[in-house]
Amino acid sequence: MPLALAQLQDIGDRISDRLRPWSRSAEFWVRAADIYTSYKVCQLRAGFVKDEEEREAMWEQQHELGAQKMYSLCSELGGLFLKAAQILGKPDLAPMAWVKRLVTLCDKAPATPVDVKYDINFDLYSATKEMEKQICYEFDFVREAKAMERIREFLRVTNKKKPPVIVPRVIPEMVLVMEFIEGTPIMNLGNEMAKRGIDPGGKIATMAKQKILTDLTLAYGQMILKDALLDYGQVKAMPEDLRLAYANLVIAMADDDFLRTKESFREIGIETWSIADNELEELFQLSLRMFDTRLPPGVTAMSPFAEDSSLNKVGVQSFPEELFSVLRTIQLLRGLTVGMGLRFSCAQQWKPIAEEALLNCKIKKAAEKFCQATVFE
Repeated sequence: MPLALAQLQDIGDRISDRLRPWSRSAEFWVRAADIYTSYKVCQLRAGFVKDEEEREAMWEQQHELGAQKMYSLCSELGGLFLKAAQILGKPDLAPMAWVKRLVTLCDKAPATPVDVKYDINFDLYSATKEMEKQICYEFDFVREAKAMERIREFLRVTNKKKPPVIVPRVIPEMVLVMEFIEGTPIMNLGNEMAKRGIDPGGKIATMAKQKILTDLTLAYGQMILKDALLDYGQVKAMPEDLRLAYANLVIAMADDDFLRTKESFREIGIETWSIADNELEELFQLSLRMFDTRLPPGVTAMSPFAEDSSLNKVGVQSFPEELFSVLRTIQLLRGLTVGMGLRFSCAQQWKPIAEEALLNCKIKKAAEKFCQATVFE
């Protein structure tokens, strides 16, 4: 009986967790509607009052009441609602009674318990540090222009026949301007195909979309495993050891190799802890969520931070800052894969590139060792 009750309690907790976002939203609308209604009632009552001073007093009283209700709503719900109150509490946006009440939420907002700020088992410190760097990079347009030219030249040299993607040429005299390239936004392909009488879900369309996605993925793979990373405003030059360690992880994911995945995590510098009995399997599933575009059958969305994520069983204590750009790229590619209605594994596509990168490294080290031996002789 106690076991059955515990299971029932667990089911109840799961249902409660799923409904919590909807509950917060519903509570907001109910309380916001109450504030709105009270203002409409005040407006109606004020219409029957002829004395101007009496009308102003009515409105002042209403503003005080509305300010208190809005303060309670935002401070109790917290999160986004708290930020909205901080924005709303400005003299040019709200009555003075609201401003005086809501301005206290800027520096005297209710504290959030630590166990709620830290319920994601992931290295958020490294994430925010990397975000701090990238925001600065977004405004360095000279760096962005140089990165575009570097990537453009890299893809040209790497692909002797034809680069898999076209990188716009920067107009040197106008740093913020690049050449215009005629084309169709990738997510509008279906509509463009339909206009030309091609069934967007047909065999020809699927083959075309597969080719486009393969070329795009190839370009990303070459940049990640051989040089740097798109997009231009956030180009990251990956350290050599990290790039090669990531190549190892790519091969492990492509081969469904659980043990090699764990070893690659350690080599990369991803430190984890686990409460799972099947640690190797959960670690592998986490690697797919973070670093591969493949999706289980019937699944159209997969986030490392989802409720069913392996992060609930395997926590990430430390994550290399340089790898967040790769994480972001994988999520972008996965979104394109789902949007185009395809099943696609970037790890399997990148495996040959990863193997080539590791082989070149071995050849380079062997050559260096040979040269050192020759010098000593």
